[in-house]
Amino acid sequence: MLCKEKIKAYKDYLKDNLSKKRYVHSLNVAETAVELAKKFDGDVDKCCLAGLLHDVSKELESERQLCYVNNSELDVCDVEKNAPPLYHAIAGAEQVKELFHIDDEDIVNAIRYHTTARENMSKTEQIIYLADLVSQDREYKDVKRMRKIAFSDMEKAMYEALKFSINDSVQKGNTIPHKTLSAYNQYAKLMKQRKE
Repeated sequence: MLCKEKIKAYKDYLKDNLSKKRYVHSLNVAETAVELAKKFDGDVDKCCLAGLLHDVSKELESERQLCYVNNSELDVCDVEKNAPPLYHAIAGAEQVKELFHIDDEDIVNAIRYHTTARENMSKTEQIIYLADLVSQDREYKDVKRMRKIAFSDMEKAMYEALKFSINDSVQKGNTIPHKTLSAYNQYAKLMKQRKE
């Protein structure tokens, strides 16, 4: 069970270091992650914590984020090192270890992969990836459909979420990390097998 004092300390840190909008988003992602964890028999405490802290580094200066990225012992590819919008996930995974002494691999990886995803994600990682996409503050065109899928079929939701993310990146002319494509291929194959 999560210690209330620790949760309060994490929330206080986020309140002091994030904009109000980003802080509210963090609370919403934690809430959605808890709901998904309950629905899919995930670890509620881990999902709550990873959801709350997933954007802890989002509003750090880009240079500080990059410093975390360059010094990370996590698996970081060249595409990620050259894509500033992806820095915060890697920086966040490093920052929670440094600031809060959180070394639970599942929580660290859920924060690390909440933007890129990867092949063979744990249940906690999948829940945080989806919670970030469908939290109550999200307002993109297909969000209601995505929420419905997220709460009914996790594998299909991951497939749809990755398809959405990759399509968005392609339209913006962004590079796509190999791990994102590997994740998409895994879920695309699963969806194909279901139809056979």
